[in-house]
Amino acid sequence: MKILILGGTVFLGRFLTKSALKRGHKVTHFTRGKSNPNLFPEVENLIGDRVKSDLNSLKGKTWDAVIDTCGYFPRVVKESAELLKDSVEHYTFISSISVYENLDKPNADELTPVAKIKDKETEEITAQSYGPLKALCEEMAEKIMPKKTLNIRPGLIVGPFDPSDRFTYWVHRIAQGGKVLTPDALDKNVQFIDVRDLADWNIKMVEEKVTGIFNATGPDYSLKFGKVLETCKEVTKSNAELVLASEKFLEENEVAPYIELPLWIPGQGGWDRVDCSKAISNGLTFRPISETVKDTFEWNNQLKRQNPLRAGLTPKREKELLEKL
Repeated sequence: MKILILGGTVFLGRFLTKSALKRGHKVTHFTRGKSNPNLFPEVENLIGDRVKSDLNSLKGKTWDAVIDTCGYFPRVVKESAELLKDSVEHYTFISSISVYENLDKPNADELTPVAKIKDKETEEITAQSYGPLKALCEEMAEKIMPKKTLNIRPGLIVGPFDPSDRFTYWVHRIAQGGKVLTPDALDKNVQFIDVRDLADWNIKMVEEKVTGIFNATGPDYSLKFGKVLETCKEVTKSNAELVLASEKFLEENEVAPYIELPLWIPGQGGWDRVDCSKAISNGLTFRPISETVKDTFEWNNQLKRQNPLRAGLTPKREKELLEKL
């Protein structure tokens, strides 16, 4: 197959490309040419900027399928989909479980209502606008390419080359050892998906021309936060001591959920209990957590970081909180 990837050199795009090439497909990238431009010399590279409506390099070409990894605004998705509707047979839009209006309750499935936004024209991404805008992007893609669109709603995507550092924080911090400030939520359910599992499944769905909406996070069993941390200790051979902090303490000290302490959200809502049975029944599989931790650890070590991670507590902030405890 000839597959066009809108954004193919950063994180998910990188692994979609690897998976597609491994399975014998011909890949074209459409990017701004700024991030890892020479990563895949065997791939055709088309340069443009979707946000600025610069799509000229896509004109006059055809592909079997397109995977849109970087659509955040309905206008941008509309322009891309309209240009490509007669040039491709299948359109994958990478969305998010953030589209749901209410994740206070567990087991949200693909029929759960999505969030709305008053200003549908806004192109400012905030915690409040991100999900509703993604929902509008889904709607736009399906409207322009009816019955040819696959909307994938991942949760937290993790693994090597993750630019967010949200999962990497725990691997990195526990590997350092010593006293590690940890939410007292070891029995809390968590969900995430290894970027490589998501990419492999996405390519498989493209090959089979599957359409519709699919939640895509994991694993396919109840994974506890404590198990993730223990796996980090085992894989990195760390002597880390988990120092548990209550939700009351964390809230009183204004610790930002999911930002300063990734994977932690107060309460027992549905963010980490999304129903992914539809995707699993359509072939989504998950590698062992230990493999994700190991590969993330090795990749992170290769970076030899000089700057703080993009997520998680800074050493100074953690020290202050540990002293208060």
